[in-house]
Amino acid sequence: MSAPAPPILERPAGPVPSPARVLADFGPVYGINGLIGFIFAASGPVAVILSAGQRGGLGAAELASWLFGVFFVNGLLTIALSWRYRTPLVFFWTIPGTVLVGPALGHASHAEVLGAFVVTGVLLAVLGLSGWVRRGMAAVPMPLVMAMVAGVFLRFGLDLVRAVHQDLAIAGPMVLAFIALTARPGLARLVPPMIGTLLVGAVAVAIDGRVQWPAGAGLAFVPPSFFMPAFSWPVMLELVVPLAITVLVVQNGQGFAVLKAAGHEPPVNVVTLACGLASIAVAFVGAVSSCLTGPTNALVASSGERSRHYTGAIAVGVLALAFGLLSAGVTAVMLALPKAFIATLAGLAMLRVLHGAFATAFRDRFPIGALTTFLVTVADLPIAGIGAPFWGLVIGFAVSWAIERGDLAAVAGGGK
Repeated sequence: MSAPAPPILERPAGPVPSPARVLADFGPVYGINGLIGFIFAASGPVAVILSAGQRGGLGAAELASWLFGVFFVNGLLTIALSWRYRTPLVFFWTIPGTVLVGPALGHASHAEVLGAFVVTGVLLAVLGLSGWVRRGMAAVPMPLVMAMVAGVFLRFGLDLVRAVHQDLAIAGPMVLAFIALTARPGLARLVPPMIGTLLVGAVAVAIDGRVQWPAGAGLAFVPPSFFMPAFSWPVMLELVVPLAITVLVVQNGQGFAVLKAAGHEPPVNVVTLACGLASIAVAFVGAVSSCLTGPTNALVASSGERSRHYTGAIAVGVLALAFGLLSAGVTAVMLALPKAFIATLAGLAMLRVLHGAFATAFRDRFPIGALTTFLVTVADLPIAGIGAPFWGLVIGFAVSWAIERGDLAAVAGGGK
């Protein structure tokens, strides 16, 4: 008699940890990883939203509501699933999808774009309930996925180098602090390298004195606006499939890959369903589709004990709730910080993650396919409105299918 098929929606490995257990698992390392991940999400990616929205003619109220949706709703989702599955599962929004929205708002109404967001959410939810996502992602060789991740994350390392070159007064002390603490394991146990780097960076920013806090910025609650979507076939055809691809392959694919590389087993179908439901909800407050973020999950899982990484994700979720409630003032303050501070902090935190991506991508199998994937991703040239990471996977797989069939056969037969 054959064993019953596993449930489509993955079940947690154990019971929900008690609040006392979560607090016991939490610690400075996980708090600082969560803080760095949150700072990353609340700086550059926020600027992408502001740029895309302003290009499309959105006003302050629409932009504030958009930020509320992507932070508050996804913060709730992050806390709930990270806690329940005891795995770091940080949700934010699709950055490539946000880039797609700007041009669409140039010829489509705001309501029609929101209608495309709703339909994208429904499509994601259906795919999550079907179980097709896990099977589809299992068919993609991991070296190709990690080559794509390496290509996307390479800019963190390059931005770190540029920050040192362009703003030595801020980046220089941070890099020296990181090296000094990393080189002395005994000292690093007392002051983890990223904590020391953050503190030294804060001092450098204070001494530098270039931060000009925006006049009138205050930490006041900005209530979200509610919008009624409209459904247009041309707009849905333009946006739904590219948005779904950016969520499933470009964003969730990165998130799953970095979490697996860190030793976690993310619930693929549950995450896809959650992205779909959250995408439907945030559309009604004017926000773009939700996704499992790659960079922030990588930062959360970059150091410390694997079994305690989930507390860093919960910390990100709590900070996201606060940011969503206070989005207008906090955004102005975050964008006032020197770019070198954010670039250096994220770059140093991503060094080990970037190394791991390269090591997995170019270890043994699929060398040419992985290299092709990496190069296409780094080139960052979108085709048909779809970002380079997706095409890197497609073209890399095609190259491997043409000249590395032995590796494909080995993987299909259960090899690594």
